[in-house]
Amino acid sequence: MPKPMPVPDVLSLVLTIRGQRVILDSELAKLYGVTTSAVNQAVKRNPDRFPSVFCFQLTREELRQMLSQSVMTSTQGAANKMFKYRRSDHMPLVFTEYGALMAATVLNSTRAVQMSVFIIRAFVSMRQELMTSATILKRLAEIDKTLIEHDDALHAIWHQLQPLLQPPPEPPKRRIGFLS
Repeated sequence: MPKPMPVPDVLSLVLTIRGQRVILDSELAKLYGVTTSAVNQAVKRNPDRFPSVFCFQLTREELRQMLSQSVMTSTQGAANKMFKYRRSDHMPLVFTEYGALMAATVLNSTRAVQMSVFIIRAFVSMRQELMTSATILKRLAEIDKTLIEHDDALHAIWHQLQPLLQPPPEPPKRRIGFLS
């Protein structure tokens, strides 16, 4: 069995742009053990696999915002990465969670292949858990239905027993005296 990959601190690399959590192409390339140009080339060669909800190019304004954000939060690594784009004509690509997963499937590095296998195993495991949960939920629904039926039956029995549980009526008192 291959040695498990160490999990990098990916959360420190994640930024929020256009209301989505994204990661820079250069950071994703590092995670997958390839060059940034290899990631960008994979995106260009497979445009159908990278719709705008998976991957998009930053605008200059977004880059400026990211630069000021990263400087203010003192994430020097991210600030240095974005600083090189300051005067460049090429704006960096950013990948959403789905795009990062898709990149793992199209890149041909050992690390990307390991990530793809890891992701597939995670989804299979999740599906198995959901199937188990679905079976349990189905069984609970059957038990609930049975309990409701039993509750109705017990309710009917209770109503039939109520008159029997009442004390018998007192016999009429005998009248004293002459009866006419």
